[in-house]
Amino acid sequence: RFNDDEKGGHGFIDMYRSIAMSCDTYYYQLGNEMGIDRIHDFMQPFGFGEKTGIDLEHEKTGILPSQQWKRERFKRSRAAQKWVGGDTISISIGNGFNSYTPLQMAHAVATLANDGVIMRPHLVKLIEDGGNHARTPTVRKESGRIPLKQENIDVIKRAMVGVTADGKAPGTAFMPFRNVQYTVAGKTGTAQVVGLKGQKYNAAATPERLRDNALFIAFAPADHPRIALALVVENAGFGAAVAAPIARKALDYYLLGKRPGDADRPAPKPADPEPADEDQVAPTAGADFRPGGETPGNKD
Repeated sequence: RFNDDEKGGHGFIDMYRSIAMSCDTYYYQLGNEMGIDRIHDFMQPFGFGEKTGIDLEHEKTGILPSQQWKRERFKRSRAAQKWVGGDTISISIGNGFNSYTPLQMAHAVATLANDGVIMRPHLVKLIEDGGNHARTPTVRKESGRIPLKQENIDVIKRAMVGVTADGKAPGTAFMPFRNVQYTVAGKTGTAQVVGLKGQKYNAAATPERLRDNALFIAFAPADHPRIALALVVENAGFGAAVAAPIARKALDYYLLGKRPGDADRPAPKPADPEPADEDQVAPTAGADFRPGGETPGNKD
């Protein structure tokens, strides 16, 4: 059985509320109707299952599952090669065979922030000449564009803002971002490390190394994006309880210059909008990170 963490259910649900409240069952049904190959083909242009092309060695591709991938992965067992409906349902909320790097997730959310414009990530922001100290910025290059309908992009963005700002839904990260001085589009996630069959997950009874990972992805300000990030806290539990508060501190530092413990500062005048790119890759406080392991999952 595939259940939602909300035992009482969410009632009637639409796309907005499914994202803001993180309703698993909405995506069980949606994923089952789409099928794994359509899910794969939609996600691939966002960079999942591929190297981003960042100027670093040893980048991993991660795993973007498909029927073909499973056949190749389990060559020694014909029975294991068969794709079943449960595989699709698990993948629909980011569990199962999904495996993505934090950079891939930050890269993907940056692409969404840019309305489908793909910017190649770079570690180096600029190069300084050792002699005359002249500085040459890394050229920001558009490396592609995903043909998305703006009306669909707007639905997702509005719902991601609801994650952090809608106290009525309520959004899963409303409390960590209460009284924030800028708009944040985000999504909480709690990704399973180990699969369970016929038993209920109990964090206290599970070895720490097998406990759920906490995730949070975001871009801000939502109306004029300047930074995008993906944050993973291994074996830490709920994304809303653990990862989102850390992301709040990182965003406060980047956008407001506010360090943990500082008194509230007035919000600065918003800068002119520019494409969210990936000048640096560390999704931590103070990083000039504008962007893409598992995708946001359940129990947020």
